[in-house]
Amino acid sequence: MSAITYRDVRFGYPDGPDALRGVDLTVPTGDVVLVVGPSGSGKSTLLRAANGLVPHASGGRFAGSVVTFGRDTRTHAPRALADVIGFVAQDPEAQFVVDRVEHDVAFVLENLGLSDVTMRRRVEEALDALGIAHLRGRSPSSVSGGERQRAAIAGVLAAAPAAIVCDEPTSQLDPQGADDVLAALVRLNADLGTTVLLAEHRLERAAAIAHHAVLVDDGRVVGTGRPGPLLADYPGAPSVTRLGRLLGWDPPPLTVREARARAADPTGLPVPARVDGDPLGAAHPGDDGSPAPGPSLVRAEGLRVERGGRTVLHGIDLDVRAGEVVALFGRNGAGKTTLLRALAGLDAPARGSVTATVAVGCVPQDPNTLLFAPTVRREVAETLRLLRRPDPGAVDRWLDALGLTALADRHPRSLSGGERQRVAIAAVAVGGAPVLLLDEPTRGMDAASREALHDAVVAHARTGGAVVLATHDVELAARCATSVVVLGDGDVVASGPARTVLAGSLFAPQVLRVLPPFCTVDEVAAALATGGAR
Repeated sequence: MSAITYRDVRFGYPDGPDALRGVDLTVPTGDVVLVVGPSGSGKSTLLRAANGLVPHASGGRFAGSVVTFGRDTRTHAPRALADVIGFVAQDPEAQFVVDRVEHDVAFVLENLGLSDVTMRRRVEEALDALGIAHLRGRSPSSVSGGERQRAAIAGVLAAAPAAIVCDEPTSQLDPQGADDVLAALVRLNADLGTTVLLAEHRLERAAAIAHHAVLVDDGRVVGTGRPGPLLADYPGAPSVTRLGRLLGWDPPPLTVREARARAADPTGLPVPARVDGDPLGAAHPGDDGSPAPGPSLVRAEGLRVERGGRTVLHGIDLDVRAGEVVALFGRNGAGKTTLLRALAGLDAPARGSVTATVAVGCVPQDPNTLLFAPTVRREVAETLRLLRRPDPGAVDRWLDALGLTALADRHPRSLSGGERQRVAIAAVAVGGAPVLLLDEPTRGMDAASREALHDAVVAHARTGGAVVLATHDVELAARCATSVVVLGDGDVVASGPARTVLAGSLFAPQVLRVLPPFCTVDEVAAALATGGAR
């Protein structure tokens, strides 16, 4: 018996366009199935149909059938499927119902009627598997976005369902946290035969654990098969896969290990250019003739911030200068969001100071906190109305820059997570603040959206502004960051030029781990174009 079977499934949200258009799909029992596709393609709707959230919780127009472990979701509401299928939403904030992490993990177990002894064991196992035992007594609202994401996943793991459905489970996680989550899913799959259905845009880790991949576009399943062949030409494929395509490796690799094995033969590999005796890739921020950083725009000196009786930042010094793109790294809970809030003047220092010579705009981790207008265009225009300088041209420029023009008349909250993220960025950036602070800006973004964000960030810096990205997306940082700052428990543990800091990291970009000193596929392509091949 298959775990989940979709038969000619068609669905449209109330007053919205069709999100699924005749989907036929079988999820084999005991397999890990990866769903990929552009933002807004219908991935989240496909996953929400697996346990009946679509249509029972959403309303809308539903046709066809979804059968989960022999139960038809048209006649079985999500609560009637909770014993066999667990669901982790794209927005973990929406899943918490209790004011302590430990109690929230136990909540579903209580509803399933498990004994106290069983609940205690399951909760402990789930907290340990996700590395969040130290958060057991904390309120979900007081922990970082990535920690909330792991807590939400722990609540599903604790129930030990026959199948787990995860929508972007690593979107806010640091590299170690992402590894922990995917490792926990692999263990459940291997040891208990748990079926896993997950949608992801960050494929560097997820592609390697999948048995099958499903490509979704415009509400339709347009491809199924083994991850390697299916992702070979996919724009959002892992960097090593795109590197393999460039170098003619057949089949292209999915993992760094596979790529390093192929790179052991130097024939046809690019030769790095040398600048002042140091090997460098052909094109990297700061190496391309762009102007040196300009004057200081916002500066933190001896910055100490306390929240909820805890010291979150300890004496941070940071100077953000015109023309810079600063990537802010650190594990979940290291203090990245707090630092951005302090730079924006939203969190007052307990000690030290923040000095800004220009306006600072901040886009929070959760875009929903900014979205209130009935259309995307009005959402972006509202910023200019509040600033009393309406400028339809600026609205159109930012809609175009972030690929939102086609969505201008849609309600922001009807969009996918990645699309909402872009709307929030546009709604802040249109105000013209020279310094933009972006907290996890690539959350839920597909490859095209990340490319648009990259171009917008680079353009903003080159016109005299500055951008600080709090992110776990090392691939984006490798392409656009001029400098990198790494936080650890509220302290700066590393800072410097992007290439230098990334090269010394265990979580360096994939290309850098395969063909150092190149950081990106673009650098390799540029080197090959100049004839620099062995």
